[in-house]
Amino acid sequence: MSDHVRDLASVREATDRLLAAVDTLDNAAVTDPSRLPGWSRGHVLAHLARNADALVNVLAGRPMYDSAEARDADIERDAPRALRAQIDDVRESAQRFQSVGAVDADWSRTVELRNGVKDIAFHVPFRRWAEVELHHVDLGIGHELEDLSAEFTQREIDFLAKRFRDHPGLAPLLIKQDDGRLISTGAVQALSVKEIEDGAVPPLGVVVTGRQPDLLGWLSGRRDGAALSVDRGSLPALPPL
Repeated sequence: MSDHVRDLASVREATDRLLAAVDTLDNAAVTDPSRLPGWSRGHVLAHLARNADALVNVLAGRPMYDSAEARDADIERDAPRALRAQIDDVRESAQRFQSVGAVDADWSRTVELRNGVKDIAFHVPFRRWAEVELHHVDLGIGHELEDLSAEFTQREIDFLAKRFRDHPGLAPLLIKQDDGRLISTGAVQALSVKEIEDGAVPPLGVVVTGRQPDLLGWLSGRRDGAALSVDRGSLPALPPL
């Protein structure tokens, strides 16, 4: 089981790496397109800052955002800022998140995120870690999925596979990693009592094999899956995250 204190330390380290990399840019580079469609690098940095504050809200028992419209408006408002303002905001909001994370609290309590999604407070630091690491890649400034730690990559693959598990929009899918580890996801075919008694099992479905960075890229919508091997069918389109 993951340790939220350890995850908070990982968030701090990942944030420091991101800030050091962004500090080498100039104002013009911040306005350049990121790897996320329709977003500049300034949009990504603004989102990272506002996400830290949103997760402070979550841990404090408040709504994550006032509304979806307010969330989007805040990002659009902050995206055009100069480099120094972006860096300061990401750093200061990250410090606010760390401060709330350091408070003695019941980390087994249930919290609510966007769109009514429920989770355990214990998992919130890892969610923030994922935001920082993946959006650092999205900035397109030299940090790639291959640069992420093996621990983080594996945990995020597991998280995304769990998110798609039992999803009606995804047929049964088996992920086979390059280390031989197997993860099942997608919808599980319902069987009748008679079929179960007769020893029937759900179909194996498509088998997708690849390196951890390529699997993470595909599951997170950051790579098209061209580097993956597919058996028993074709690479399925994943439901929106």
